[in-house]
Amino acid sequence: MSRIFKIILVANLIVIAMLTFIYPHLMVGPGKLISGHKHLEADCFACHTPLRGADSERCVSCHKPAEIGRLTTAGKSIAKPLTSTPFHQKLTSQDCVACHSDHAGVKRFRPQGHFNHALLQKAMLDQCHTCHKSPADPLHKQISGNCNQCHNMERWTPATFDHDKYFVLDRDHNARCVTCHVGSDYRRYTCYGCHEHTPTNIRREHIEEGIRDFNNCVECHRSADEDDIRGGENEREGNGGLNKRDD
Repeated sequence: MSRIFKIILVANLIVIAMLTFIYPHLMVGPGKLISGHKHLEADCFACHTPLRGADSERCVSCHKPAEIGRLTTAGKSIAKPLTSTPFHQKLTSQDCVACHSDHAGVKRFRPQGHFNHALLQKAMLDQCHTCHKSPADPLHKQISGNCNQCHNMERWTPATFDHDKYFVLDRDHNARCVTCHVGSDYRRYTCYGCHEHTPTNIRREHIEEGIRDFNNCVECHRSADEDDIRGGENEREGNGGLNKRDD
């Protein structure tokens, strides 16, 4: 490599380094900032630490977690408090950049608004309704309570619960959820929500067949077909428990 070429190369590197520090928003900026941060376009170090990137500690210096959704960064009350943001006060750590990117230009590399539920405190994990509206389809209109009983926090679909593993909702059993799951408690069920299933009738019919344990109905009955009975009496002995699933 000739001496002149080395000099040209070094000179170019020096010029690039100088321009990076003088005009960082033009040289290394990945894209325009969101409208709320537009006034910071010429001040990269308001959010970034040199050689380390965006720093969450600088984020919370303006966006105090206790005030998110309630007050502006200037400390003024928000006319209509945001109902979907108070979970910020329940995070295990204030790692803002784990979910947020304020440069529009990086959305192709990092999904904006992507939230990691593992950042939430344990007590918040079963309070999905505080951030999410329940779907309006006929099934979910019947259900209230913890979404985690059927869904996981990585993705909404597919649902993790298969009702047919426990009982096939065929014929007359295609009823409202609360018919069997009282109080939207999907870890318990009762077969006495229908007029033909009374404790007295159930007891009489099972005693006639020599069956003494008839509390946990789905241990034997898995569909509307009363002749499709699974398990013998010996298997059913001791498996009672007021219709409670073990899962």
